[in-house]
Amino acid sequence: MDKFVCDEKRAVEVVWHGHACFEVKSGDKSVVFDPYLEVPGYAALDLEADLVLVSHEHDDHNARERVKLSGRPIDVSVKVLDTCHDDQGGKLRGPNKIHIVDFEGVRVAHFGDLGRDLSPEELEQLKDLDVAFIPVGGFFTIDANQAATIIRAIKPDVTVPMHYFDGVSGWNKTSGVEPFLEQFTCVTVLETNSFTVGSYHDCILVLSKPC
Repeated sequence: MDKFVCDEKRAVEVVWHGHACFEVKSGDKSVVFDPYLEVPGYAALDLEADLVLVSHEHDDHNARERVKLSGRPIDVSVKVLDTCHDDQGGKLRGPNKIHIVDFEGVRVAHFGDLGRDLSPEELEQLKDLDVAFIPVGGFFTIDANQAATIIRAIKPDVTVPMHYFDGVSGWNKTSGVEPFLEQFTCVTVLETNSFTVGSYHDCILVLSKPC
């Protein structure tokens, strides 16, 4: 990898705002994924971005009103994989979108509330990711074992688990993050809710709850 590409990736920051809401930004460009209206234990959102991407129309993922749009055009590539929020073809909880975004040379994927295993064809489209945001708590989404199987198949550089219960924050019907982490040898736990892409490699990255 040449120096120019490495410099681009180090300029991209990921911020976790809680639950399944992430912001990917570089300079004055930013994309927000899955803003929530209200989730137990997490503060109300008040964000600004150039683009909001929503995986499905449940209010803990589709609160577009919590994000003020800048009105600036943003040059990013967005690919969508249409999946389901359950393992019965969407009959229980409806559809779900996985967003794959090329942002300033960094390829990230947000899995939303994925509720089923992925096909070999879908997994192939999710390879070569710099960052993957994947639900691990089960009940409403895939569980720790399913998430780990996907991550081992697609091998992203950095994986950030989301949509789990930490004992205070999140939905208490979901599990904690530990059953997912136990399946990997390289786990880094940060004392912050953000990181710069390129600072960590080939690991599971656990971010701290936002203040």
